[in-house]
Amino acid sequence: MPPTTSALMRLTRASRQTPSPASLLKALPPCRQPLAALPQRRAFTNVPQRSRTRTPLTNFFNAHGLPKSTLVRAASSSTATTTTTSKPKSRLLWLAYRGAAWLGGGIIFVGLGIVGFFIYDASTYKEHPDQFEIHVSELALNPRRGGPKNLPIADVLIDDLDTEGMKSTKDKPKLVILGGGWGGVAMLKELNPDDYHVTVISPTNYFLFTPMLPSATVGTLELRSLVEPVRRILARVNGHFIRACAEDVEFSHKLIECSDTDEAGNTRRFYVPYDKLVIAVGSTTNPHGVKGLENAHFLKDISDARKVRNQVMLNLEKACLPTTSDDERKRLLSFVVSGGGPTGVEFAAELFDMLNEDLTQHFPKLLRNEISVHLIQSRSHILNTYDETVSKYAEEHFARDQVDVLTNSRVKEVLPDKIIFTQKQPDGSLVTKELPMGFCLWSTGVAQTDLCKRLSAKLGPSQTNRHALETDTHLRLNGTPLGDVYAIGDCSTVQNNVADHIMTFLRGLAFKRGKDPETLELHFTDWRDVANDVRRRFPQAVGHLKRLDKLFEQFDKDQSGTLNFGELRELLKQIDSKLTSLPATAQRAHQQGQYLAHKFNKMARTSEGLRANQVFDGDIDAVVYRAFEYRHLGSLAYIGNSAVFDWGQGWSFAGGLWAVYMWRSVYFAQSVSLRTRILLAMDWAKRGLFGRDLMTY
Repeated sequence: MPPTTSALMRLTRASRQTPSPASLLKALPPCRQPLAALPQRRAFTNVPQRSRTRTPLTNFFNAHGLPKSTLVRAASSSTATTTTTSKPKSRLLWLAYRGAAWLGGGIIFVGLGIVGFFIYDASTYKEHPDQFEIHVSELALNPRRGGPKNLPIADVLIDDLDTEGMKSTKDKPKLVILGGGWGGVAMLKELNPDDYHVTVISPTNYFLFTPMLPSATVGTLELRSLVEPVRRILARVNGHFIRACAEDVEFSHKLIECSDTDEAGNTRRFYVPYDKLVIAVGSTTNPHGVKGLENAHFLKDISDARKVRNQVMLNLEKACLPTTSDDERKRLLSFVVSGGGPTGVEFAAELFDMLNEDLTQHFPKLLRNEISVHLIQSRSHILNTYDETVSKYAEEHFARDQVDVLTNSRVKEVLPDKIIFTQKQPDGSLVTKELPMGFCLWSTGVAQTDLCKRLSAKLGPSQTNRHALETDTHLRLNGTPLGDVYAIGDCSTVQNNVADHIMTFLRGLAFKRGKDPETLELHFTDWRDVANDVRRRFPQAVGHLKRLDKLFEQFDKDQSGTLNFGELRELLKQIDSKLTSLPATAQRAHQQGQYLAHKFNKMARTSEGLRANQVFDGDIDAVVYRAFEYRHLGSLAYIGNSAVFDWGQGWSFAGGLWAVYMWRSVYFAQSVSLRTRILLAMDWAKRGLFGRDLMTY
């Protein structure tokens, strides 16, 4: 037997015992014949490429009937060691390559962004002054005089012809908005640009993001991050802005009396005409008849926030002086907040965070041991309008932070160096106490502005609320012609007088039956129709009209199977008693502003059809649009490196830093523009990197 054949037979027998593939190659005898002596294969041009490229070793295995797997295992085993050692190196090289690629791409992206920014920035500069051919109406420069007080009337404004958009709206119905707060700005962002000649009258030319105002008092945020120019918002609707104070409204003449002060201190007055007027002037702080409030600080606008910030820092600086006694230092470092609502609680939390996180890094450590923060609340709990669990969580959090919460307490007088208050004891008795203080913030509810007081007195019996202007469910000011004057926001309240409209609910049914409304007997189907009418006119009553059958049985006193006039009146009065006033919050003002904008848009679309049908007066609002329905989207508050959320219906939660980031996200999303969002993000980043701004200016 030839040696090669015997060797292959040994390989075949060995392969049945599944030796390592490397041993198969070693078992083959070496080829002793020189390459030149090997028989040459004949080349045929018509042989397929696959046959021509077959290796001699493959032919040898095929000639002796050996399986190809033997060759495959042998070949793969020869590279196993090399692959095992090179795989980690190739993996590292791949990762290094990908990392370098991402890094290079990021550098290129950032570089292109910087170059693009500088190119854009260069395009914003102008080398030559713009010169326009300006067209201004003579009536705008020399307005006519008239009205009850014979004042100048601004029928035409000096910028009515500035742009094509303003030219297109100069003959449209005049919509005047008093105030540039949450309600007014919400309207401006939803109004159709070409439907009205829009004018905003306000003593301030900016919109203020009030929920974040406590953060600006301690340097967490900059004041400029909370404001947006009203003129920039007005540009969307081709609107106009007049910086003046609204003093009065002549409803019969459709004129708004405005005032301005010149450089010499003289007051100048003029009229602004309107077709539709929206009063959104907000509110002032409620003094509650307390003496000495000139010694307290408020937190309603930017000037208040700047005063609070400067006073807090001034007290800290005075406490560091070598001439300050121990008692005086403790008084200067005693901070009192009167009012346990969201504003008072958030300011106390922001103040404590600043004192706890930034004070010891830049001020003597002695100050931290002598600082005290006190929160005075007239009710039994702080955040009493929130869910009880949220209120208790806030109180426990303040207790851990050593913020002194004084509940069931009412301030009697604020003196320059102390505050006097009474506290109700568990037995019901009142004890008068004194608290030395160097700073007092007053945040105890809202009250009417001077304009609202004058309008309420002028409208007489139509306005019975001492705290706000009353409107109907379409937000129309009671006592004024339908569809002329509206009021939204903190300055107004929706009147829930369902029982007073009983005749309205029964008029159609009485006419159908030919009876007097007071003699009607309502069956259950009639009561169901009345309930549907109540839901349509008073959307806030929907929650109290769910079980109509139960209400029908409850107030059918004589068990006659019908409701008479008196029984129906009692039923509606009970619904009235369950309806509550809408909260004086930015959320409510925002929803009312959006509602009016959507309604005005629809009224503008249907105006031609109404004129074609000779419909010029009456309850057009009710025909065109539904009544206003407030939807509570929840309340939230910051309580010092923690936040609480109350969604209503028993849904609430509170948490630490993760809740703080969620709280920030909500307000970040509600910010009025991209500019303010960027500034907010930058301020939060600066606080984390460099701490709060502790300067006064």
